[in-house]
Amino acid sequence: MPLERDQIRELLIQELPALLERDPEVQRLILQLAQKYFAGRSETDNRFDRILEELRQSREEQTRLWAEQAQRWEEQAQRWEEQAQRWAEQDRRWEENQREIREMLRRLGEMDQRHAEIDRKWEEQTRRWEEQAQRWEEQDRRWEEQSRLWAEQSQRWEENQREIRELMRRHAALDRKFDSTIGALGARWGLYSEQSFRDALRGILTGFFNLEVINVNEFDETGEVFGRPEQIELDVIIKNGLLLICEIKSSMSKADMYLFERKARWYERRHERRADQLIVISPMVDVPARKVAERFGIVVYSFAEDAGDALTSAER
Repeated sequence: MPLERDQIRELLIQELPALLERDPEVQRLILQLAQKYFAGRSETDNRFDRILEELRQSREEQTRLWAEQAQRWEEQAQRWEEQAQRWAEQDRRWEENQREIREMLRRLGEMDQRHAEIDRKWEEQTRRWEEQAQRWEEQDRRWEEQSRLWAEQSQRWEENQREIRELMRRHAALDRKFDSTIGALGARWGLYSEQSFRDALRGILTGFFNLEVINVNEFDETGEVFGRPEQIELDVIIKNGLLLICEIKSSMSKADMYLFERKARWYERRHERRADQLIVISPMVDVPARKVAERFGIVVYSFAEDAGDALTSAER
């Protein structure tokens, strides 16, 4: 009696691990088939070097921009100090004007004692008063101009502050993306654990974007996902009534994408609720995996920051 397709598949799943251990010909055949879909170590190392070089160049450019901004900050501080000196000079002149007025009042008192000279001195004093009034008007005009310049200076200061805060935010985001990329490569080559990489990305979503990431670990008694009873692990984000099912991994292959879609649909059937969106967050997703994601409507983000920004913008 010929075997059915499902029976052949089940037989392969049961026997293939043992064949791989004891049969060199099967090992050679599996390696030959896998070479069509996975890059060799040399090519992966080259990609790793290119990524590090791009990240180094990006960090150098960020450092250069930061140095230019610091120089502009120093120049602005120098102009601020010069403005303060002019302000102090203006206060000194104001005090001199006040002393002149007090002196003028003293002389008016002396004119009361010398009544015979009052007409001549009054005319002289009137002339000096008019000149003083002109100087006072000029002083008021300068004061208004100075106030306007001060307001413009304050506005430019605020603009510089906003630019610096934006640069700091971008610098921090770049550092997080750099750490995520290095963590993904480290997890892929066994330098770090996959769990520590996932925990780091969950921390970014939770700490920087106020998104609650719930790790779901449930048991599939019927073996619907893996073909046998097994634990199913997923990340779930619930935001304002929306249900988002996530897969956070250092790298995603075509098989990984199919497996994530099966786990997500199993979760929906188990909890009798349709997810609003399926999301994958991974720095390394190969082209076949992206095609599978497009087919199933799965949104792919390379970094946790991209996902956090998109979800926060959609919420607004």
